[in-house]
Amino acid sequence: MACAAIAQDYAREKRWEAEVRGNLVVGDAVMLRLASGHEFLALYTPVANAKTAVVLVHGIGVHPDHGVIGILRSALADRGYTTLSIQMPVQASDAAAEAYTPELFAEAAERISVAGRWLRTRGPAKLVLLSHSMGSRMSRAFWDTAKEAPYAAWVCLGIASGLPDGGGLRAPILDVVGEFDLPAVRAEAPGRARSLQSIPGSRQLVIAGADHFYNGREMQLVEGIVAFLEAQGLSSK
Repeated sequence: MACAAIAQDYAREKRWEAEVRGNLVVGDAVMLRLASGHEFLALYTPVANAKTAVVLVHGIGVHPDHGVIGILRSALADRGYTTLSIQMPVQASDAAAEAYTPELFAEAAERISVAGRWLRTRGPAKLVLLSHSMGSRMSRAFWDTAKEAPYAAWVCLGIASGLPDGGGLRAPILDVVGEFDLPAVRAEAPGRARSLQSIPGSRQLVIAGADHFYNGREMQLVEGIVAFLEAQGLSSK
């Protein structure tokens, strides 16, 4: 466990858990378990008779009810999708992106895998992975290493890199970019668009007027995500 403790700030994660539990309005707080025995928080919002469930992965240093991910986990449940928003590994509050080490990304990939397996036992026949910002980089690490993935599609918001080079990625991708997104996200967008051409069902979506956090454009984002999922046969009902 010593190496894992160096890789991330478990104490900060525990503080996030206490804060989220104290302010939770939508969904239930559940704990999922890694192979190491470490438990991490997830926010589970089941919808009766949902055919598709969405696992949501937040950005750098925050929690599963924060910002656009917090909005999406509730809005997609309102549209009939079961949602599970998971706590990802975090570093200290002042840590830069470079502090997020390969060891931490390996645990992030395991959390995404554990979340998929946990949901599979609870009913929805199809699963979707949805990620934002650093969470999209963590999701890329999952796809890069997964030999088998339970996810039928990946909704990738604000990734500041290219797309995975193979691994378990055989699912269609919705690559979402804000019109006024971070420079690194926009700079890589043309390369990602070219990569998407070789993945059936994939497309790139630019949200007009949106920044990296989709402030004020959340409902346009929801509509774009739902339209993509329905086009892949991943409707909620």
